Amino acid sequence: MSLRLTRIFAWLWTRGILLLAGIVTVIPFLWLIASSFKSNEEFFRSTFLPVENGRIAWERLTTEPFRRLFSELDFSHSLVNSIFLSSVTGVVATLSCAMGGYALAKFRFKGRGFCTALVLAAVLIPAPLIIAPTYQLLYRLDLLDSFAGLILPALAPAFGVFLFRQAIVSGVPNDLLEAARIDGAGEWRTFVTVVLPLVRPMIGTFLMVTFLAMWNNFIAPQVVLQDPAKFPLSVAVAELRRGYYSDYGLQMAGTVVSILPVMVLFLIMQKDFVSGLTSGAVKA
Repeated sequence: MSLRLTRIFAWLWTRGILLLAGIVTVIPFLWLIASSFKSNEEFFRSTFLPVENGRIAWERLTTEPFRRLFSELDFSHSLVNSIFLSSVTGVVATLSCAMGGYALAKFRFKGRGFCTALVLAAVLIPAPLIIAPTYQLLYRLDLLDSFAGLILPALAPAFGVFLFRQAIVSGVPNDLLEAARIDGAGEWRTFVTVVLPLVRPMIGTFLMVTFLAMWNNFIAPQVVLQDPAKFPLSVAVAELRRGYYSDYGLQMAGTVVSILPVMVLFLIMQKDFVSGLTSGAVKA
């Protein structure tokens, strides 16, 4: 009986902590969503939903902030820019890093150790330190004020190459590669049909991480792009704040629009994301 009570108490304690953590996590999102349906005046009158005479005053909520975003401010253009930049960068960078990691993990060539050390050294360099040289390089290549100037520097991050190298070393047996080559498969076919399926969880994880990194990228678009029509959502949301006047309902609506696509992506790929994070934790 004592053991059973201990288990029940442990179960209740664990669920209680998780419930409390869930409530603390969800409250800011509920506030954000409620605020996005308020006018600027209503924003300061109520914390969450407006209450009047003991009931929720639904009539004081409005969709005007969302209408203004897409009709007056052409927010849809920035949304399309962000989807394009994040999707292209995520897919191509994932493929590039997977190929680079495969080469470092399974190929034997002169200078392999030096290349691996160089990749590790590049991981340690903070991103802000390479903004100036990247800008100078893009200027010399005439890639400023273009989407290519944002996409190309992000196609083969050193962190991704090393991440896939580790995943392939621990998750792709050499025997399978040799069997594929004996059966007549070339290196590209071996990579596509053998290596990529075995590191699928890491592909999902890195794809989402890269997508989110480009989606939330705020500094690089302002450095590379000059045409406001090419700005992504991260910059467009910041532009909603003006000098001496801020429409907070409009800003909250813009923030809701900016987080919905990444939330949908996470819900779709959450299993691969978690599997990728834990793929190297236990070695079979």
